[in-house]
Amino acid sequence: MTREERELRRQERERRKAIENAAKEAGRGPLDVPFLLLTLLLTGVGLIMLFSASFPMAYYETGNPAHYLIRQGVFAVLGLVAMLLIGRINYERYRAFSRILLLASIILLILVLVPGIGITRNNATRWLGFGELFTFQPSEIAKVGVILYFADSISKKKDKMQTFRYGILPYAVILGIIAGLMMLEPHFSGTVLILGIGAVMMFVGGIQGVWIGAGAGFAALVGWAYLNGKISYNSSRIQIWRDPLNPEWMQGSGYQIRQSLLAIGSGGLLGVGFGQSRQKFMYLPERHNDFIFSIICEELGLIGATLIMAIFALLIIRGYWIALHARDRFGALLAVGVTTQVALQVFLNIAVVSNLIPNTGISLPFFSYGGTALVIQLAEMGLVLSVSRQMPAS
Repeated sequence: MTREERELRRQERERRKAIENAAKEAGRGPLDVPFLLLTLLLTGVGLIMLFSASFPMAYYETGNPAHYLIRQGVFAVLGLVAMLLIGRINYERYRAFSRILLLASIILLILVLVPGIGITRNNATRWLGFGELFTFQPSEIAKVGVILYFADSISKKKDKMQTFRYGILPYAVILGIIAGLMMLEPHFSGTVLILGIGAVMMFVGGIQGVWIGAGAGFAALVGWAYLNGKISYNSSRIQIWRDPLNPEWMQGSGYQIRQSLLAIGSGGLLGVGFGQSRQKFMYLPERHNDFIFSIICEELGLIGATLIMAIFALLIIRGYWIALHARDRFGALLAVGVTTQVALQVFLNIAVVSNLIPNTGISLPFFSYGGTALVIQLAEMGLVLSVSRQMPAS
């Protein structure tokens, strides 16, 4: 072996050692404390409001007013542990799971539609699991799969994102498959959420402005067609949305939004007081789930509801701040995807319960009852915290 060959091998060993040391050091920075505290605050307040909204129904169904709180509390602990563990791992390692998770979510979405396997509730087949013991929505996994895969794939393409073949076509196909499966459930709000997350990540990834305009125009056209009855999917919800207090809907499908508006209006400026809601006593359907924000407005009033919205806003702003200061494109896209999901989900939920948009059936992050959904949400917060630990020192 010549001297030059030995020198090349030595340099290669040193390079590998440097990479290994960098990998060991990665992820050892401090967690982003503001983001962590905001997440903990929302989780804690969410559990408190869930107990307030659910105890009448829990007592009626099980005899234990804390039934839903206990179940959600167990999942909250599991979710917080998952968040901290995920936050301590170098987020680059999650690249390896992106394709597997995306493929698994598509398979699960297909299984939901198989007769005898999917679980149907309220005329929608969105769940898998074992009766009431354990259920979950594959759409929740699909959100994480889309975020991870898009972040991994887009971060590698850079200038190729400007082309239709690499920047538009593969992601449009993926979103089309997932959206098509979810619409068959049907799960309109989840479809909108998935498409919104994908679109924002593609935009941040650097697709051409003409495609952004085309996508926005198409979305506006679909929205116009839906609201004007050109698309017949759940057309009754459009009629209810336009005239929620019409006597025709009082005891029918418009009952829920009417009771929601009554709860919000009853709260006034300061609310009727914590625990003092009247609508949660079997009047408002889904009081502890999709419509928990109505109970928040009734008990805490406009001021309390605004404070909770402000906490959400701070979390979203901080999430995007972490994305802006991420070490690389993958980390930035990861933080953007998770933060966009929270932002869209919060907006859609509050817009639904206040009748700003037609009822689509979407939960409020950290507040609505649903153990697996809470665990996944907190795990996603762990992804953002993992990105925050590797931000370059300023």
